[in-house]
Amino acid sequence: MTTAASPTSPPVEPPRHGLTPGTARAALSYPKFRLVFIGLALSQIGTWMQNVTLPAYIQDRTGRPALVGVAIAVQLGPLLLFSIPAGALADKVSKQKLMLWMQSISVVLTLGTAYLVAKDASIWWIFFVQAGIGTANALNAPAFQASMPLLVHRSDLPGAISLNSAMINGTRVMGPVGAAVLGAIGLSIPWIFVINAGTYLFFIAALILVVMPDVKADTMVQGWRRLGVGITIARNRLVLNRLLIGMFSFSLISLIHVGLFPSVAELNFGIEAKSPGYRWLYAAWGFGAFFGAISVGTFLSRFHRRVLIVRGFTGFAIALGVFSQLRDSTTPYFVGFVLGFFYFMTATAITTSLQLNMKDGERASVMPLWFMVFGGTVPIGNLIGGVLFEIIGVRAVLGAGAVWALFLAWWLDLRRQPPESFLTEAEGGEAPVNP
Repeated sequence: MTTAASPTSPPVEPPRHGLTPGTARAALSYPKFRLVFIGLALSQIGTWMQNVTLPAYIQDRTGRPALVGVAIAVQLGPLLLFSIPAGALADKVSKQKLMLWMQSISVVLTLGTAYLVAKDASIWWIFFVQAGIGTANALNAPAFQASMPLLVHRSDLPGAISLNSAMINGTRVMGPVGAAVLGAIGLSIPWIFVINAGTYLFFIAALILVVMPDVKADTMVQGWRRLGVGITIARNRLVLNRLLIGMFSFSLISLIHVGLFPSVAELNFGIEAKSPGYRWLYAAWGFGAFFGAISVGTFLSRFHRRVLIVRGFTGFAIALGVFSQLRDSTTPYFVGFVLGFFYFMTATAITTSLQLNMKDGERASVMPLWFMVFGGTVPIGNLIGGVLFEIIGVRAVLGAGAVWALFLAWWLDLRRQPPESFLTEAEGGEAPVNP
């Protein structure tokens, strides 16, 4: 089996921007990357407006953390089920057309969610439509992640990944703030969802204006066996194997608070899920996540990513341990910021190391595994966590997540792995850690 890249569009030329390679500024110097980045950012603001509002709506309507967990599960669960088939599909069809179709379907389903919430329809109908949005996202994700990195030269990939992570988390801030402002001027929850549907058009426009690179994997494997190509690559390259397993357990055990944030706010801090205070708490956490993500491509870029992974897990463990034990309604805003910072500083460093240890033609096959272990595993943790919240309490569950993150700081220390565990620099891999 071979997995060499078979490009259908010319590769990006070596950079002539005169900036430090691998930084966020260097990535933004590419016009096509910049346009897609802006379109996606505007779309993501609407997405996070809905992501923070819908769980709060379900918590307020039902008072059941377990049902909030179900809401997250039906939206993110398709990443676990469909990411590998979606990666195989992305290697068969036009990635750009696939993304356009999935974004268009998401617009229609988001409008459907607005209608159901306006009518106070059955919660289960809302879950059904959210599962459709989750499926569209799962089919879109591998195609996007295989194409977006090719808009910049490989030497500037760390900056592009840092920017993408920062954008996702910057919109985590702007989304809740936007939802709070819209609520303050009298817009109802359904209208917030209608506005979200409109923001998809920014990304759709960018996809129409920019010709996305489309690199196919050159492999002899066909049929159903093609679904296992990514697993084979990850199994044979130790760094990919360890990063994926580590992120799987981190998502399952330590990130339970992400999907159950409204439940944590109500049960631990007495902050009601539909209150402006909750949205500002979520924004503080998202603001920290934004700075954590952008730090990897800016002021922390001088540190090797293998160092950042260890320090990130350690800082996250301490922050989550403190966050889990707080009982007042003021301190969580400050600790939540720190928690968000270490969360996405770590995740961004891991994503960058993962991408730099893959060849261009391997992304459509391997990145679905990343979506499964990162996004797809979170809903399983939320389902389990929602039940455990009701049985043993929030503090015990989050405390266990902090302990596990501290273990990962040791287990995922890649500095102890031999050079043959990584993609070589000649193949586009990252440089080793300096002694």
